Amino acid sequence: MSEALSWNSYPAYLERTYGYRIWRVGVDAGFSCPNRKSDRSGGCVYCDALGATAAYQRTYDGTAGRTADILKQINRGREFMIRRYKAQHFALYFQAFSNTFAPVGVLKQIYDSSLEGNTWDQLIVSTRPDCIDREKTELLASYKQRGLEVCVELGLQSGCDRILSAMNRGHNVKCFLDASKIVKDAGLELCVHTLLGFPGEGEAELEMTADVFNKSEAGFIKIHNLNVVKDTPLYVNYLEGKADAPDVNSYIRSVAFLLRRIRPEAVIERLMCETPSNRLVSPTGFPDKNSFIRMLDSYMKENGYYQGELYK
Repeated sequence: MSEALSWNSYPAYLERTYGYRIWRVGVDAGFSCPNRKSDRSGGCVYCDALGATAAYQRTYDGTAGRTADILKQINRGREFMIRRYKAQHFALYFQAFSNTFAPVGVLKQIYDSSLEGNTWDQLIVSTRPDCIDREKTELLASYKQRGLEVCVELGLQSGCDRILSAMNRGHNVKCFLDASKIVKDAGLELCVHTLLGFPGEGEAELEMTADVFNKSEAGFIKIHNLNVVKDTPLYVNYLEGKADAPDVNSYIRSVAFLLRRIRPEAVIERLMCETPSNRLVSPTGFPDKNSFIRMLDSYMKENGYYQGELYK
């Protein structure tokens, strides 16, 4: 199915590059981010205290499982992937919050100890544009000597500074582009996170996001739909009638608009959020990932759209 999609899918990339599927083992290494207080409060208006902690690393009530040390999280994640998917190949994914938000010596200790004892194909580190520098990218690049593909994921979210300010992102577009250059100069893979559907975003802002992504020369992109999550500033705005998340049809149009304008060779890693139901407030009735992919692909094919057709 992946080869016939209207975009350059991540499963197709893995098949071309490796000849097999690689499963990500997401861990929470206890980092916060420069946009949050020491107790992890504050931050972007849409982000709660769990950040992007993987679902299988949460306890039964949905809270973060970060009290477990990283090696326990890794074992739990690998066992889950093997049991559920019969996985054989793995990427170590530092997923929750900003995983370069520490001195280089501390980062090296965490990365080194986490990579020990298991075979990995990839090392993936998710972080913020204002949390990366040349010393940190040199450290990450050193892991390529172990035969790993090393990828840095940077949160852009929007190519419009006005939207970034409303999100309380704590950085601007220039900061993102500067960080992207540092990552690329180090010979690392770059994946960009975008968030579509924030209040005040229209086609002009989506065009800006596509333009900034293309300028970054990133090889990968993750596209997320805005989710209203409990215990966030955005949730307060939602209760006051000042914000809501786009429904599936609106979001499909936005994703197609973006895909048509980004570089055709860019790999699409993700197309929607999957917030646990106990935290999600809006949107409701959103389809699961596979159903959404089918809906998006049908919409694009019916209209003759494909990734990169409007790329300049």
